[in-house]
Amino acid sequence: MKTAVVYYSMSGNTEYVARRIVEEIPADSVRLAPVKEYPTSGMRKFVWGGKSALMAEAPELLSYTIDLAQYDRIVLGTPIWAGTFAPPLRTFIRQHKDELSQKRIAAFACSGGGNASKAFAKLEEELGGMTLEARLSLVDPKNDLTHDADSSIRDFCSKLG
Repeated sequence: MKTAVVYYSMSGNTEYVARRIVEEIPADSVRLAPVKEYPTSGMRKFVWGGKSALMAEAPELLSYTIDLAQYDRIVLGTPIWAGTFAPPLRTFIRQHKDELSQKRIAAFACSGGGNASKAFAKLEEELGGMTLEARLSLVDPKNDLTHDADSSIRDFCSKLG
Protein backbone atom coordinates (compact mmCIF):
# COMPACT_ATOMS: atom_id res chain seq x y z
CA MET A 1 0.00 0.00 0.00
CA LYS A 2 1.54 3.30 -1.09
CA THR A 3 1.41 6.00 1.59
CA ALA A 4 2.01 9.75 1.71
CA VAL A 5 2.47 11.76 4.90
CA VAL A 6 1.06 15.28 4.52
CA TYR A 7 1.71 17.62 7.43
CA TYR A 8 2.07 21.15 8.73
CA SER A 9 4.64 21.92 11.43
CA MET A 10 5.42 25.19 13.13
CA SER A 11 7.76 24.28 15.99
CA GLY A 12 9.22 21.07 14.56
CA ASN A 13 7.28 18.50 16.59
CA THR A 14 4.96 17.51 13.77
CA GLU A 15 7.86 17.43 11.33
CA TYR A 16 9.81 15.17 13.73
CA VAL A 17 6.92 12.69 13.81
CA ALA A 18 6.43 12.85 10.03
CA ARG A 19 10.10 12.00 9.49
CA ARG A 20 9.94 9.14 11.98
CA ILE A 21 6.86 7.70 10.22
CA VAL A 22 8.61 7.90 6.85
CA GLU A 23 11.56 6.01 8.41
CA GLU A 24 9.25 3.30 9.78
CA ILE A 25 7.11 2.65 6.71
CA PRO A 26 7.70 3.23 3.04
CA ALA A 27 6.11 6.65 2.54
CA ASP A 28 6.57 9.91 0.74
CA SER A 29 6.06 13.20 2.57
CA VAL A 30 4.77 16.66 1.79
CA ARG A 31 5.22 19.58 4.16
CA LEU A 32 2.53 22.25 3.89
CA ALA A 33 3.44 25.90 4.45
CA PRO A 34 1.16 28.94 4.38
CA VAL A 35 2.07 31.86 2.13
CA LYS A 36 1.78 34.17 5.13
CA GLU A 37 3.60 32.53 8.01
CA TYR A 38 2.16 32.52 11.52
CA PRO A 39 4.05 34.27 14.32
CA THR A 40 6.29 31.72 16.03
CA SER A 41 6.66 33.29 19.47
CA GLY A 42 5.03 35.44 22.08
CA MET A 43 1.37 36.18 22.58
CA ARG A 44 0.83 36.86 18.85
CA LYS A 45 1.58 33.18 18.15
CA PHE A 46 -1.34 32.04 20.31
CA VAL A 47 -3.75 34.83 19.44
CA TRP A 48 -3.28 34.71 15.67
CA GLY A 49 -2.94 30.92 15.41
CA GLY A 50 -5.82 30.30 17.82
CA LYS A 51 -8.13 32.72 16.02
CA SER A 52 -7.25 31.19 12.68
CA ALA A 53 -8.01 27.69 13.99
CA LEU A 54 -11.24 28.65 15.79
CA MET A 55 -12.53 30.57 12.76
CA ALA A 56 -11.85 27.52 10.54
CA GLU A 57 -9.68 29.60 8.25
CA ALA A 58 -8.04 27.98 5.22
CA PRO A 59 -4.91 30.01 4.41
CA GLU A 60 -3.32 30.10 0.99
CA LEU A 61 -0.45 27.61 0.81
CA LEU A 62 2.93 27.82 -0.85
CA SER A 63 3.10 25.61 -3.90
CA TYR A 64 3.53 21.90 -3.20
CA THR A 65 3.43 18.82 -5.39
CA ILE A 66 1.48 15.63 -4.75
CA ASP A 67 -0.35 13.29 -7.10
CA LEU A 68 -2.89 11.72 -4.78
CA ALA A 69 -3.82 9.16 -7.44
CA GLN A 70 -0.50 7.43 -6.65
CA TYR A 71 -1.44 6.76 -3.03
CA ASP A 72 -3.76 4.35 -1.24
CA ARG A 73 -3.32 5.98 2.16
CA ILE A 74 -2.73 9.52 3.35
CA VAL A 75 -1.40 10.19 6.84
CA LEU A 76 -2.26 13.73 7.96
CA GLY A 77 -0.09 15.43 10.57
CA THR A 78 -0.90 18.55 12.55
CA PRO A 79 -0.14 20.50 15.69
CA ILE A 80 -3.14 21.13 17.95
CA TRP A 81 -4.25 24.75 17.98
CA ALA A 82 -7.16 25.84 20.18
CA GLY A 83 -8.38 22.24 20.40
CA THR A 84 -8.41 21.63 16.65
CA PHE A 85 -6.07 20.92 13.75
CA ALA A 86 -3.94 23.64 12.16
CA PRO A 87 -5.50 25.72 9.35
CA PRO A 88 -2.98 24.75 6.62
CA LEU A 89 -4.25 21.18 6.87
CA ARG A 90 -7.81 22.49 6.37
CA THR A 91 -6.70 24.12 3.13
CA PHE A 92 -5.17 20.86 1.90
CA ILE A 93 -8.30 18.88 2.75
CA ARG A 94 -10.57 21.37 1.00
CA GLN A 95 -8.34 21.39 -2.09
CA HIS A 96 -8.40 17.57 -2.31
CA LYS A 97 -11.67 16.56 -0.64
CA ASP A 98 -12.96 14.37 -3.50
CA GLU A 99 -9.64 12.57 -3.89
CA LEU A 100 -9.26 12.07 -0.14
CA SER A 101 -12.72 10.50 0.09
CA GLN A 102 -11.33 7.57 -1.93
CA LYS A 103 -8.31 7.01 0.34
CA ARG A 104 -7.57 5.41 3.67
CA ILE A 105 -6.79 8.25 6.07
CA ALA A 106 -4.79 8.14 9.29
CA ALA A 107 -3.70 11.10 11.40
CA PHE A 108 -1.26 12.18 14.07
CA ALA A 109 -1.31 15.28 16.22
CA CYS A 110 1.25 16.98 18.43
CA SER A 111 0.43 19.23 21.35
CA GLY A 112 2.00 20.92 24.32
CA GLY A 113 -0.24 18.87 26.59
CA GLY A 114 -3.51 17.05 26.60
CA ASN A 115 -5.39 14.76 24.30
CA ALA A 116 -6.12 15.28 20.61
CA SER A 117 -9.49 13.45 20.49
CA LYS A 118 -11.44 16.69 19.91
CA ALA A 119 -9.10 17.67 17.08
CA PHE A 120 -9.42 14.22 15.49
CA ALA A 121 -13.22 14.51 15.62
CA LYS A 122 -13.02 17.90 13.88
CA LEU A 123 -10.64 16.46 11.32
CA GLU A 124 -13.06 13.61 10.55
CA GLU A 125 -15.85 16.17 10.20
CA GLU A 126 -13.75 18.24 7.76
CA LEU A 127 -13.09 15.04 5.81
CA GLY A 128 -16.83 14.65 5.28
CA GLY A 129 -17.50 12.20 8.10
CA MET A 130 -14.70 9.75 7.28
CA THR A 131 -13.36 7.62 10.11
CA LEU A 132 -9.62 7.74 10.63
CA GLU A 133 -7.90 4.40 10.13
CA ALA A 134 -5.43 5.12 12.94
CA ARG A 135 -4.74 8.00 15.33
CA LEU A 136 -1.66 9.09 17.21
CA SER A 137 -1.56 11.85 19.81
CA LEU A 138 1.81 12.97 21.16
CA VAL A 139 2.94 15.62 23.63
CA ASP A 140 6.13 17.47 22.63
CA PRO A 141 7.63 14.42 20.88
CA LYS A 142 10.92 15.91 19.69
CA ASN A 143 11.86 16.73 23.30
CA ASP A 144 10.64 13.41 24.76
CA LEU A 145 13.67 12.13 26.67
CA THR A 146 11.88 8.93 27.74
CA HIS A 147 11.56 7.71 24.11
CA ASP A 148 7.87 7.01 24.67
CA ALA A 149 7.20 9.04 21.53
CA ASP A 150 9.31 6.72 19.38
CA SER A 151 7.55 3.70 20.82
CA SER A 152 4.15 5.28 20.15
CA ILE A 153 5.19 6.15 16.60
CA ARG A 154 6.26 2.54 15.97
CA ASP A 155 2.92 1.30 17.36
CA PHE A 156 1.03 3.73 15.12
CA CYS A 157 2.99 2.59 12.07
CA SER A 158 2.29 -1.07 12.87
CA LYS A 159 -1.45 -0.28 12.69
CA LEU A 160 -0.90 1.01 9.16
CA GLY A 161 0.38 -2.39 8.05
